[in-house]
Amino acid sequence: MPRVAFTTFAILKKPYGDPEVQAFDDLTPPTFEEAEGSPGFIARAKEDPGQSQLTNFERHWGDWGTFDVPRFYTGGRTNETDSRASTLSLWTDLESVFSFVYTGLHRKALSSRHEWFLKPEWPSYAVWWVSDTTVPTWADACRRLEHLHDNGASPVAFTLRQPFTPDGAPTRLNGAAERQQGPR
Repeated sequence: MPRVAFTTFAILKKPYGDPEVQAFDDLTPPTFEEAEGSPGFIARAKEDPGQSQLTNFERHWGDWGTFDVPRFYTGGRTNETDSRASTLSLWTDLESVFSFVYTGLHRKALSSRHEWFLKPEWPSYAVWWVSDTTVPTWADACRRLEHLHDNGASPVAFTLRQPFTPDGAPTRLNGAAERQQGPR
């Protein structure tokens, strides 16, 4: 059974640790916890334990691969200069992703994104289908975001507003386009 890969990417206005973005950083752990308890959630990229002294770029991410960022990232790569916010996760279906993204803590974070993040000139997320044995990598997530930016929504990478079935056919999410208030 195919699964849904979902990645998010944003650039903070200031590096982690700056008071201007601290509220985002404080909201991140409970939002991850909420995701992990959401219907349809399978797994998310997590660094291997015991690496808190390393930057995200140096940490080992197991099956999710070496950490990477799309070409849109212009920030630093040290703990003092890191200003990217990114996630990578697996879900059972598109409706589950949609439900998580536009409800609860994640919706709260979306409503405050203008306070924390630079206005994107790139997609802030990408969705794509993977086989039931595939764990998407950070490099794959970067390629999908870049493909979506360069080519628009397609079966390779798409948005929740313009989704595709696992077979590559355009589809709709039970009124998602009408309900969605978040980023495109």
